[in-house]
Amino acid sequence: MTRVLFIVSLILCASGASAQQQPGHDACARDVTRHCRAVMNNGDSAVLACLKQNRAKLTKACDKVLTDHGQ
Repeated sequence: MTRVLFIVSLILCASGASAQQQPGHDACARDVTRHCRAVMNNGDSAVLACLKQNRAKLTKACDKVLTDHGQ
């Protein structure tokens, strides 16, 4: 779980998120493990692409985080 939160935080940092956005990181952690587990070791861009590909299945909170960060 720690690795997932780390990956999500890196994605959001790469998208211009500040360190104060921790609730946003938590919002996508479950979605990453649920929909993108297979690509978690392939790097941040792969996880972000997976989240975008599964956009219709994401929780509203994670979808909002992605939208708020221009994704």
